[in-house]
Amino acid sequence: MPITVWLSFLALALLLVFPLLFGELMLAGLGKLHVSSEGAALLMVSIILGGFINIPIRRYVRHEEVIMHPLAVFGLSGYWPQLRRVRRETIIAVNVGGCLIPTALALYELVHLAESAWPILAVTALACTLNAFVCYLVARPVPGIGIVMPGFVSPIVAAGLAVLLAPDQAAPVAYVAGVAGPLIGADLLHLGDIRKTAVGLASIGGAGTFDGIVLSGIVAAYLA
Repeated sequence: MPITVWLSFLALALLLVFPLLFGELMLAGLGKLHVSSEGAALLMVSIILGGFINIPIRRYVRHEEVIMHPLAVFGLSGYWPQLRRVRRETIIAVNVGGCLIPTALALYELVHLAESAWPILAVTALACTLNAFVCYLVARPVPGIGIVMPGFVSPIVAAGLAVLLAPDQAAPVAYVAGVAGPLIGADLLHLGDIRKTAVGLASIGGAGTFDGIVLSGIVAAYLA
């Protein structure tokens, strides 16, 4: 049997198995965050379904000069080019599954951390700041998509910082830092770049940074 056929079977198998592994990873990560098994399952479904929901919060309008070729339809695209002023809009939205739900869970974890010992909040703030700085450096605007960043960077940094700074509360600290890093460093601090990027919808916590926020928080908690 040709190797391409084996590779096709392997790709199909991975495609079928990945959702199961992803679900188990999310449940295991959420299980370390003071969440019951029923609550973890509900959160997992809410995050996945909420990833398709964007709530618009602001609209930016800009005007650009675009070269038009009115005779291109006749095969004369090189003749009489004209500059036309085009109105473009960028809608800033908040993603439910990639921003609102992870942020709410992060606040829930902060309450538990505050109940254990107040100094842990300072350690958590330091981990969030350092992870946000790393995410800001690796994130970049991509025309037509928005802000994207490698999904594996934030969870590794967040988990490492949590284990180093707060080994007794590594999982919740890693989750909070894993959520705050991409949300602040990749999305909020790059809002100025989004306004200049040719994208119709820029979703905070969606599209290019959904995996960065959701996976980094859950995977960071799992690794920690």
